[in-house]
Amino acid sequence: MEKNNRKVEEKIITKKSGMKVLLLILLGFAAFTALLVLGCYLVEAEGISAASVLFISVPIVGGICLIILCSGFRIVNPNEAVVLTLFGQYYGTIKSEGFYYVNPFVTSVVPAKQASGSASASVKKKISLKTLTLNNEKQKVNDALGNPVIIGAVVIWKVINPTDAVFNVENYKTFLSTQCDSIIRKIARLYPYDLMTDEEDEESGEKTLRGSSQEIAESMCRELQKKVGAAGIQVEEVRITHLSYAEEIAAVMLQKQQASAVIAARKKIVEGAVSMVQMAINQLGEDEIVTLDEERKAAMVSNLMVVLCGNKEAQPIVNSSSIY
Repeated sequence: MEKNNRKVEEKIITKKSGMKVLLLILLGFAAFTALLVLGCYLVEAEGISAASVLFISVPIVGGICLIILCSGFRIVNPNEAVVLTLFGQYYGTIKSEGFYYVNPFVTSVVPAKQASGSASASVKKKISLKTLTLNNEKQKVNDALGNPVIIGAVVIWKVINPTDAVFNVENYKTFLSTQCDSIIRKIARLYPYDLMTDEEDEESGEKTLRGSSQEIAESMCRELQKKVGAAGIQVEEVRITHLSYAEEIAAVMLQKQQASAVIAARKKIVEGAVSMVQMAINQLGEDEIVTLDEERKAAMVSNLMVVLCGNKEAQPIVNSSSIY
C-alpha cells in the first residue's frame, strides 16, 4: 500500500538529440532504399538468388525498424511539459521547449478524464505550464451570522511540477476546482457579510466579507495552496468576483442597510448641529453682540437645531414683539 502511494521523484530530461537522430534515420532510409534498388536489379539480372533475397529483405526489415524508431521523436513548445512512462514505470519529464528523441516505446501520460472522449488527444498529451484562470461558479454559503450569501471567486494558477500533477491526483484541474469550492465555503463561514455600520466595523476591528475582501482572498489563497501543493500546482492569486446576499433575504438586508445609513447620517448631522450651535452661542457671548439669558439661549438652541437638522428648508418668521 505504501509503495502505491509513494511520491514519484521528478526526473528532468534535458538532452535535445532529436535533430541528430532524425539525420541518422534519414541516412538509414537512404541506405536501405539503395540496397532495395540493388536487390531488385540483381533479381532482374540474375534471377532469384541468396544475394538478391538478402538485398531485398534487409532493407524491408530495416525500414520497419526505422519506422518504429520514428515514434521516439517529441516536440515540446514553450510553457509545455510532457510526462513519459516506459512499460508502466516513470521514465522522465520534459519541461523545456525543443526537439527531443526518447525511447520509442515510452508513452505520454495525461490525466484520466482528460484522455478519454477528446477530439484533440494529441494536444492534451502535453501539460500546460502557462498561467491559467479558474473561474469558480457562484455558490450559496452561510456567513458567520447564518445569513445566506452568494459568493464567487477566480483563481490564478499554474502547474509547476507536471510529474506530481499527473501521478498524485486523478485529474489536477478537477482537483483544483473541487478544493477551491471547499476552501471558499470554509473561509466564508468564518466571517459575517457585514456589520450594522461602517463605524462598528472600524471600532470592533472585526473582518467582514464586504469590508475585508482583500484580506479574506489572501487567506483563501494560502489555504488553497496548502491543499493543492501536492498536485504540483501553484496558486498565485485568489480574487472575490461576486458577493451579495441571497435572493430570499436581499430585500430585507437592503432595508436594514438603508436604515443603518439613515441613522449614521442623522448622527453626523446632529453632531455637526450641536457643534455649530455651541460655536454660535460662544461667539455671541465672547463678542458681546447680545446678552442672552438661559431662556433665550434655550429658544435659540431650539430654533437652530430645527433649522440645521430639518429635512426641509426653514420658513423664517419675523417676530415683532417680545418673546415674553
